[in-house]
Amino acid sequence: MFEKVLIANRGEIAVRVIRSCRELGIATVAVYSELDRDALHVRLADEAYALGGQTAAESYLNTDAILGAISRSGADAVHPGYGFFSENAEFARAITRAGAVFVGPPPEAIEVMGDKISSRLAAERAGVAGVPGRSEPIEDAAEVAAFGNEHGWPVAIKAAFGGGGRGMKIVRSAGEAPEAVESARREAQSYFGRPEISLERYLDWPRHIEMQVFADRHGNAVWLGERDCSFQRRHQKLVEESPAAAFPEEIRRRMGEAAVSICRACGYENAGTIEFLYEDGEFYFLEMNTRLQVEHPVTELVTSLDLVAMQLRVAAGEPLGWSQEELASRRRGHAIECRINAEDPSAGKFLPYPGQITRFRSAEGFGVRTDAGYESGDTVSRYYDNLVAKVVAWGEDRETARRRMLRALSEMAVEGIATTIPAHVAILSHEDFVSARHSTKWVEQDLDLSGIDPFAPAGTPATPKGEDGGSRRVLREVDAEVDGRRYRVKLWVPEEADGGREAAGRPDEGRQTRAFATRAESRMRAAVPGSAAGGRVTVPMQGTIVKVLVTEGDSVELGQTICVLEAMKMENPINAPRSGVVKELKVAPGDALGAGDVVAVLE
Repeated sequence: MFEKVLIANRGEIAVRVIRSCRELGIATVAVYSELDRDALHVRLADEAYALGGQTAAESYLNTDAILGAISRSGADAVHPGYGFFSENAEFARAITRAGAVFVGPPPEAIEVMGDKISSRLAAERAGVAGVPGRSEPIEDAAEVAAFGNEHGWPVAIKAAFGGGGRGMKIVRSAGEAPEAVESARREAQSYFGRPEISLERYLDWPRHIEMQVFADRHGNAVWLGERDCSFQRRHQKLVEESPAAAFPEEIRRRMGEAAVSICRACGYENAGTIEFLYEDGEFYFLEMNTRLQVEHPVTELVTSLDLVAMQLRVAAGEPLGWSQEELASRRRGHAIECRINAEDPSAGKFLPYPGQITRFRSAEGFGVRTDAGYESGDTVSRYYDNLVAKVVAWGEDRETARRRMLRALSEMAVEGIATTIPAHVAILSHEDFVSARHSTKWVEQDLDLSGIDPFAPAGTPATPKGEDGGSRRVLREVDAEVDGRRYRVKLWVPEEADGGREAAGRPDEGRQTRAFATRAESRMRAAVPGSAAGGRVTVPMQGTIVKVLVTEGDSVELGQTICVLEAMKMENPINAPRSGVVKELKVAPGDALGAGDVVAVLE
């Protein structure tokens, strides 16, 4: 087994890996950007090294900086988590050249299965049919138009070297293709470091069912069970569960066998997920994620297996130790996961909502697990993914797990930012969820979120003063860097000086986003992607302008896109909330904005 593992990631997945390593007696190394200097994963690791920079490109996608941390720490293995470099074959090769073990599949398998196009071909060779699509990258909008005219609209454009819905665009006509192609390329480059995109038919009412697989270097390959990930917005998952409800056992077995066949066809090792679309009793290969999935905890709870520990053991050369028959006997009960994201789901908009978490209380109790990357006082940055935590509930059956999740969500508190908690409550309380009448389009087409409150209960009581009426002193751990390596020391400080942890050595990026003044204001901002008090068009969230579509003097109609704002790796159109003429244009591509900043003035 390894002696020291570097986690080339951040947030809750880095925390998750650190905890499994600690249980196995493995030392851990964290890496961090300037904005993550005091992040939870950094506080928990045995060692931490600065990568520099704020954006993902400057830090977590900086190969040289990560290789430097490996060299200085002496780590003998690297766990990539998910996102960032987790499905990048060149990064895996760079890790191997540096003398460390990449905790994941071989680079050759990543190249085959991490690319949506070559993975389709591999699945076809394994006898598994995919959704109708192109078997090579698309170059321009004309190819999208030709495909849509041949196979029917709508069609889906996807990042060829990524997953999780990032870079996915639904195109409903040839006229939408140019903007969709451009936007998909930008998101793919921003999140995965590669701009290539692919194309396939968009099904009418499918369910997203994926199969967890594991393979070792000794020729063993197994499937651990399926997860239903159909509850999505913007093609990104909100709620996942295992096993899938109303899912025939014969289909489950066939899907598992198909997933293992695909693994064997590409010489796969370690953890992976084969994703399928399921509709009208048939399933189609969608893609393979050559990494651990965000939703892996639901499989852990129904199998009682630590998938991260399994990853580490397989990467160290150990055999799986489980046969397919033994794994079938381990599956028990039902598990549901809710992703707690920093988003305002009012009116179904799910607008990114970065900012400081003033209070964090996790969900607890029998059968409940919370995986979090943040604590009270931490800041959710606009530069990274907006996942704050995952809540997972297990029960003897689906209804028990559903009720337990609703109880857990009612006790959880995340204050200072808007979260998806009320959306989860609405989803799990809906009769369509109870009866498993859903698809990947259900949240956006059928779920009514017009009356929800996006904020957790407010009000954290003031901390009492000392007995003499003066300031109470509190013990705080602070961080120092010596030659780029992080060290932790303890100091007794006046309580009022400890009021905001982001003030101590952290850039003021988190302070740029304030909590909305009132719930009414929040609902107003969520109702349209831009507001126009007095003719001023403002943005509802912190982000960076990536495209401007109008010039001064242009006439615009209600709902017309004025500019595109990227926040938390998602592109958000800022639309005109009324018709008028652009009197002033106040932004250009690359401008960083805060919530409420003006982008244009209409008259």
